Amino acid sequence: MKKPRVRQHVNPLSIKHLTPITIPNWSDIYTNLTQPLHLDLGCARGRFILKMAQLYPESNFLGVEIRDILVIEAIQARDNLELTNLHYLSGNINYAPESLLSSLPTGILKWITVQFPDPWFKHKHLKRRMLQPKLVETLVKYLIPGGIFFIQSDIQEVAVEMRRYLQQHPALNLTSDDWLETNPFPSPTERECGVLNQGEPVYRAMFEKL
Repeated sequence: MKKPRVRQHVNPLSIKHLTPITIPNWSDIYTNLTQPLHLDLGCARGRFILKMAQLYPESNFLGVEIRDILVIEAIQARDNLELTNLHYLSGNINYAPESLLSSLPTGILKWITVQFPDPWFKHKHLKRRMLQPKLVETLVKYLIPGGIFFIQSDIQEVAVEMRRYLQQHPALNLTSDDWLETNPFPSPTERECGVLNQGEPVYRAMFEKL
C-alpha cells in the first residue's frame, strides 16, 4: 500500500487546525506523572524525543506536531519500544495552548524546545510561524523557575525572530550573547543532522527562566 504523502507546509490558520488539542488522561500515558517534563513543539516524526526518552527515563517527554500522519508514525515508534515516559499529540499549539498546559500537573515543565520550525518566508505569512509572542507568554507561565527554553533554526531570520520574542519576556535570561556552537542536548533532530551534513550553519539560543 502506498504511504500517504506528508505535507511539508501546513497552514495553522486554516479552519481544520483552529480546534483545541485533544487532551488525554495523563495518568494513562505516563507511569510517573511527577517526573519533570520536556515539551518539544513541532516535533515532526518525533525522533529527537524518542531518543531522549530512552536516555533519560527519569523524565517525561511530550511532542506536539500539527501533521496527524507524523504523530501516528511517532506513536507507533514509541509503542514498539514500549516507552512509558513519552507521548505525542496532534494539533496546533497556537490554538488554546492554555487548555493543554493547564491540564498537566503543576510544576513539572522543565524544558521547552522549538527546533527548525517552518520558516514561512513571505511577509504575509509571518503570522503562520509557530513561535508567536502570545504563545511565548503562555509557555513561560508554565515553565518552572530554572527551566530551559531552547530554540534553533538553520534560517537566521527565523532564529533572530524567535530569540527576540524570548528576550522580550522579563522572566527569561539568555544564557549566551552569541549563538550556541553546539546543541546542548545529546540527540540531534533529523533536520539538524541534514543541515550539518551539508556544512550549513545552525543558529541556536538557550534561555533560562529566572
